[in-house]
Amino acid sequence: MKQLLSFFVLLYAVTSVGSASHPNVLLLCVDDLKPAIGCFGDRQAKTPNIDKLASRGVLFERAFCNQAVCSPSRNALMTSLRPQTIGIYDLPTHFRNAAPNAVTLGQYLKSHGYRAEGLGKILHTGHGNIDDADSWSVPSWRPKAGNYALKSSTEDSVASKNGPKGAAYELADVPDNQYTDGMVADEAIERLRAAKERKDQPFFIAVGFVKPHLPFVAPKKYWDMHDRNAFELASIQTPPTDAPSYAPQQGGELRNYKDIPGSGTLPLELQRTLIHGYYAATSYMDAQAGRVLDELDRLQFTQNTIVVLWGDHGWHLGDHGIWCKHTNYEQAARIPVIVSAPGIKAGVKSKSLIETVDLYPTIAELAGLPAPQGLDGKSFVQALQDGTKPARDYVSHVYPRSTKEKGNLLGRAIRDERYRFVEWKKPGDAPETAEFELYDYISDPLESANLASKLPAVVASFRSILAKHPEAKPQWQAGSEDSAKSTSASKPKQDRVQMFRRRDKDKDGRLTKEEFLSEQSDPDEAPKRFLKFDANGDGFLSQDEFVFSGKSNN
Repeated sequence: MKQLLSFFVLLYAVTSVGSASHPNVLLLCVDDLKPAIGCFGDRQAKTPNIDKLASRGVLFERAFCNQAVCSPSRNALMTSLRPQTIGIYDLPTHFRNAAPNAVTLGQYLKSHGYRAEGLGKILHTGHGNIDDADSWSVPSWRPKAGNYALKSSTEDSVASKNGPKGAAYELADVPDNQYTDGMVADEAIERLRAAKERKDQPFFIAVGFVKPHLPFVAPKKYWDMHDRNAFELASIQTPPTDAPSYAPQQGGELRNYKDIPGSGTLPLELQRTLIHGYYAATSYMDAQAGRVLDELDRLQFTQNTIVVLWGDHGWHLGDHGIWCKHTNYEQAARIPVIVSAPGIKAGVKSKSLIETVDLYPTIAELAGLPAPQGLDGKSFVQALQDGTKPARDYVSHVYPRSTKEKGNLLGRAIRDERYRFVEWKKPGDAPETAEFELYDYISDPLESANLASKLPAVVASFRSILAKHPEAKPQWQAGSEDSAKSTSASKPKQDRVQMFRRRDKDKDGRLTKEEFLSEQSDPDEAPKRFLKFDANGDGFLSQDEFVFSGKSNN
């Protein structure tokens, strides 16, 4: 017994000493950030701090998210498991429901002696979802702040499934920490200072900034940095020719805000204002990231710290007539990734293909830790050491759609150096049931036309690649079989298809909230059902969402 106790004391000592020698990790997560950044070649961007970080590390020009929506993308970052691996494509479902034994990046680093702290938005919380306490050494921290500084921004707010929505943008002459990201930067600086006092333990600090996520709010000085008239509107404002009708989206997230038309093409001046707001919010976030990075320098942490900047997905700014994310197209799927680390050559731009799930194993290898097992991701340290070396032959990502004709589909995409291929079908259905998209980014970088029918040999090649992947899991549901049995046993069968068609007054294949609420016998409770049934959160009910009460029909 005495010998056993001595062994554990020795093991603890070795672990502690070994942990202290590992580099720190600072992870900067940014919500809705596309590569509209100076160092990525965007001449309208004013992002001096991110540009400076790029000059210290490796910028990845071909990085992609695993799904262009917050929660699944952040699950992929923290678990290195793709959405189709665990079967979560929505916002409300917590990843541990489907993958209870997943070891997150925070857990993994904690197990190797790191102190893990999460500030701001890292995992998605809200919409019924929660944080993951096991990922952090101390409870994660979020600021308590509203979206707006001006009273006028919330006057005449409109109702939405996530509460009242005010203005889509705001410019106010207020200090940076009037808004959330300034508060997050303040807290990150304090955490770095506290870490300086803990000399025997490396830190993993994940800092989550929310801008440029809607609403586009930023102090006035960041709006003033940009010339409104210099912004160009999207040159193609219609969906790709011959694309499936369900592949684009209607910008429901933006249209929930007041003073935004509920449908149709946005007025050109409003488009310009929104683009201005996106860039202003990005500049504001850049300044907050810069404050954190400056403090890292001041505390002399930089030389022994892995710094990663990651955007959770891109954002459509009117291209194809689309606003927000929620597609498989380039503007939604492509993300900024910059990595600076000890021993890595600075100022490099890499064309290596990487995806979000690859960051977890890469950070582990850079930290000198054993390779974590059971992940979808692949370390790209080789590409960091030599920017000319490829990390992957292709990346993959997904997006779900609920359709009137075919039910709940999943678009599985493969993106290589030249093409993006998308297969749309129900998870588990035969490949013969699928529809396809194919885009050539050499001949048609703006995705003006779906080339799937014109290039059958290319399609066949991608289908053979996808056939080697595991079949995607359907959306995880809690006790769906038992619930279905209980419902069918206790209630008479309703013809909900006919009910849908009767309510669909304009015959456009979807129900507005007004159409849904018409003829309801319980007007106080019916609005709650609408929010529950609207599984994809676009503000409308498809036939499947209505018929199956918002549950998956897979």
